[in-house]
Amino acid sequence: MCRNIRPLHNFEPHATSEEVHAAALQYVRKVAGMTKPSARNAAVFDRAVAEVAEATERLLADLVTSAPPKDRDVEAAKAKERSARRFGTMTA
Repeated sequence: MCRNIRPLHNFEPHATSEEVHAAALQYVRKVAGMTKPSARNAAVFDRAVAEVAEATERLLADLVTSAPPKDRDVEAAKAKERSARRFGTMTA
């Protein structure tokens, strides 16, 4: 599950709340060992996701870098190319 978490720092435009929430959800799923909690654990699970998302938002707001921001479209194209090479699905 965690391999689906993407870096969120130093992108232009900045990471959205939805992206931060999705990363927090993946993290909590991995740590909890479940993708969907039981009704009995749902409140605890949801609270953990909210707390991780909040901590992530603070982290991203406070991080400092001198590197120029990365372009999401360019990074997505690079990832697609790496995947195509890795899995042999490149077209001529």
